[in-house]
Amino acid sequence: MTKTYPALAALALAFCATTASADKIKFDYWYGLSGDLGAVLAKTCDRFNAAQDKYEAVCTGYDGYELVVQSAIAAFRAGKAPALLQSFDAGTADLMMSGQFYAVTQMMKDYKIDIDWADYFPGIANYYSSSKGEMFSMPFNSSTAVMYYNTDDLAAAGVSVPTNWDEFGETLKALKAKNPAKCAYGYEPQVWVDLEQYSSINNVPMATNNNGYDGLDTKLVYNTTSAVKHMEDIKGWLDAGLAEMKVSAGGMNSQEAFSQNLCSFFFGSIANHSSLNIKHADNLHWDVAMIPTEKGVERHNSVVGGASLWVLAGKSEEEYRGVAEYLKFIATPAEIKFWVSNTGYIPVTKTAYDQLNTEGFYAAAPYKGREVAIASLTATVPGPLNRGFRLGSMIQLRAEWLSDVQAALAGQMTVQAAYDQSVERGNALLEKFAKTYAGKTLP
Repeated sequence: MTKTYPALAALALAFCATTASADKIKFDYWYGLSGDLGAVLAKTCDRFNAAQDKYEAVCTGYDGYELVVQSAIAAFRAGKAPALLQSFDAGTADLMMSGQFYAVTQMMKDYKIDIDWADYFPGIANYYSSSKGEMFSMPFNSSTAVMYYNTDDLAAAGVSVPTNWDEFGETLKALKAKNPAKCAYGYEPQVWVDLEQYSSINNVPMATNNNGYDGLDTKLVYNTTSAVKHMEDIKGWLDAGLAEMKVSAGGMNSQEAFSQNLCSFFFGSIANHSSLNIKHADNLHWDVAMIPTEKGVERHNSVVGGASLWVLAGKSEEEYRGVAEYLKFIATPAEIKFWVSNTGYIPVTKTAYDQLNTEGFYAAAPYKGREVAIASLTATVPGPLNRGFRLGSMIQLRAEWLSDVQAALAGQMTVQAAYDQSVERGNALLEKFAKTYAGKTLP
């Protein structure tokens, strides 16, 4: 950041560049991406700052979404919150109900910046919009979950890419029969994949009120759907040696095991596509496919993950103008291409995707395969059970699920008991959330 000194008349010309920089209107932007992805995000700030001389995005990275959201909440109470906050999908309902934000559609309208909101993919826009269709935050680093697989291993076993979970189980058996020593499926519990994506793709409810969109008096019900059987299948594969637990606490997570050619399958975000291309074993040949459905079930769209950009309340008009200009900047075709080229994230608008597709962006490595995420998100027009999850305290809900699933996989309780318990605890959290906002309704 530029340090400003008193200007001396004789040195005015020499210091004009410094003075111009110091005179820029600054706004704070806090983000939760770290590592390589965080470095790319920081470059979007640098590119914006270099592209014009009126505003300066002062960007600060945090180690994870939960930390940046918690830090922003604490800073807001102290009157020191940033103007722009990158918050992940799980924080959406909490931020909406807080009311401490400037709806991005309204802000862009107020500052006469034209954005075609209808151009955003519905599966992305619905997650961050009110019941009336007003987009509250700006979709940015959007993703969805996909299935990563080793093409050589499937070919050697003589099997095709599985499209339903029954086929997936049979594929694991074929892989182990061909190569008993190799891990067929590197598994780690991921609520976003195992429950949330599963529920959307198979069109089963995770909660009442259309997954919380229709009211605060919402109850979790995923312990009564086919999601229970799906987790029982996963436990069965682990118990039979068809899958192996791969978590960081054990020294290697599922992506790392896959990238080192130690496991034939893993499930994760399309955002991992970029890092896998950069770092993987020389003898690994891989591809991605949509997550399987249950046999005989019509595929529905998957749900968006990643994060969006929230404009927080209490800032000056000049700061808001700077934020609006930054959001306009990152929505340009050139910046969208820069973002998706350097990360594994997907373009958030139909126009940007069509342009990249026309240019042959997805035709060859290292980008080939990322279009699968778009196909998954747009498999159907989002219905009541496929828009996403409008649940308060979702960070804690996810933690309850993980704790109980880990206990079930360790043999401490059945999967049904684990789901019953996490639902019971989760419903207590939802009830508390509803009481916090008693008399209010979801926007």
